[in-house]
Amino acid sequence: MHNNRRRLLAYPASFLAAAMMLAPVPAEAQNFFERLFGGGIKERRARDVRPEPQQRTKPKKRVKRVKISAPSYYTYRPDKLVKVSFSSLLEAPRETSFEPSLDNGLFDEAIGGLDGFDLRGSPDVAAALAAYYGENRAFIWVSGFSPNGRAAEAVRVLGEAADFALEPADYAVAVPAPGFSMDAMAARKAELIRFEMALSARVLRYARDAWSGRVDPNRLSGYHDFPEKPLDLKKVLDRLAHSRDVRAYLEARHPRNERFAALRVELEALRASAENDIVVDAKLLLRPGKSSPELPKMLALFARETDEAFRAEHAALLERHKESELYADELVPVVKAAQDFKGLRDDGIIGPRTVRAFAGESKAARIAKVEYALERLRWHPSALGSPRVFINQPAFTASYVEAGREKLSMRVVVGKKSNQTNFFYDQIEQIDYNPYWGVPQSIIVNEMLPKLYRDPAYLDRAGYEVTDARGRRIASSAINWGQYGGKVPFNVRQRLGSRNALGELKILFPNKHAIYMHDTPSKNLFQRDTRAFSHGCVRLADPRGMAAAVLDKPLDYVAAKIGAGHSSEKITRTIPVYVAYFTAWPDQNGQVAYHGDVYDRDRYLQKALDAIAAVRQPAG
Repeated sequence: MHNNRRRLLAYPASFLAAAMMLAPVPAEAQNFFERLFGGGIKERRARDVRPEPQQRTKPKKRVKRVKISAPSYYTYRPDKLVKVSFSSLLEAPRETSFEPSLDNGLFDEAIGGLDGFDLRGSPDVAAALAAYYGENRAFIWVSGFSPNGRAAEAVRVLGEAADFALEPADYAVAVPAPGFSMDAMAARKAELIRFEMALSARVLRYARDAWSGRVDPNRLSGYHDFPEKPLDLKKVLDRLAHSRDVRAYLEARHPRNERFAALRVELEALRASAENDIVVDAKLLLRPGKSSPELPKMLALFARETDEAFRAEHAALLERHKESELYADELVPVVKAAQDFKGLRDDGIIGPRTVRAFAGESKAARIAKVEYALERLRWHPSALGSPRVFINQPAFTASYVEAGREKLSMRVVVGKKSNQTNFFYDQIEQIDYNPYWGVPQSIIVNEMLPKLYRDPAYLDRAGYEVTDARGRRIASSAINWGQYGGKVPFNVRQRLGSRNALGELKILFPNKHAIYMHDTPSKNLFQRDTRAFSHGCVRLADPRGMAAAVLDKPLDYVAAKIGAGHSSEKITRTIPVYVAYFTAWPDQNGQVAYHGDVYDRDRYLQKALDAIAAVRQPAG
């Protein structure tokens, strides 16, 4: 072998090249050359050869794309009424002795009158009646052979249910006449026992409606998320049986906060008022220097629909121009102040939004919005808490309230109609400074995945980090995104910096909807009147101010924390936060403002109320 190699190497290189070109290379020689030159010839040939079409590797099929859908609105289905069972009372042993002066004796004598009595109520009311009277064989609402004073007071309260935006027909009870014949004593006893049960059933319905509302909010849509607000109905009857003030007890079941009281005052005033006396062209568009016969009407509304402070500041100008159709330049500050009072963009142009804010809707529409607000407040705790943060989505505002006063109020951006902000309440727990943005799965699947199909490195370039379930960093470009159509088994977060969607800070109240308050680099959106642009979270116009308020710290403290880099801070106080939805809402002075129904939720609430009325008061 060594000799052959020496002989081969002795030949000139040109001779070897010529020999290789002129003669075919035997297999043994080919193997020899591969050993000698490391297989380079074979590798070069392999690189030069392209596979036949049928030999090409077929690309993997992309799985079918599945979008993560938003929560839906439901067809509201109220509880069906059930027949109250009196079997335990009818079958229980009765007292053998009867003294007419003793109400419990009369009760036992009258129980037979429940045989065949068709009284219907919701399942919880029916259960409470059976449980209470099974243990307490005595009248609450009857003394002797007539309804007592307690009954008279309860009937009056039920009849005034409309004062609380409830429906009096839901609680109507036929009251036995005061006179009766001793010859018809059996019929009288049956009438009294049936009145007793009917009044208890309607009182329980009223108490529960006052306490938690007629509508179960969680049956309206997937956007509504409220904890159960239980009320022990058996205990309610027990309290009423021993109460000296039935009215006070029943009315105390309603929310006991200043906003509920202000809405009741507004409801009473609206019902007593005439229909709108000033009607303005809804399509008015009036700029400074232009004229319109609608201007005097708007100036009159500016004076009437604001407050004393506004009127005191602008009274002279309003008086001087009250009959003028020319929008003079000196009126621009008045218009801007009026727009600001209503939470509108103060651009000084009197357009449809300004007209709607001041000329308002019809009397009936405003009454409906106040009634919806009273119903929605019943879904919340009776005492809203102090301090608290209150976000009203239709108003696009967030407020920090302490001791009944708004210490801070600001504009917010809420979810667009396809990404609605949920309706719930929670508790603020933490502030993150210079936060990362953990991208929700819905955004990854619905918005990022289509881009990643075309460009797997998109996230790497855009400033995002990708990690697997174990927290290991993975380059976006290294992932075959085409194999994921719905659930993506990776976490994506946006790195810190000026491009971060959360800006300088976020305020967390952990919830299953992944909603929180935060800063934003998109400051221009706060200048819009309608501010529904986010994916569901609440963007704050003054995030530092809100952070300082909930921390009870100065603004300089928050600025220093932001300047120090990424960190988190726990909130040590109890601060409830209401991510709320009220198209009519009073300010701290009781002045009620009306807002557009940005998510159409008033309509769904009305449909639920109609469904409940159909069950409680069936036609025919």
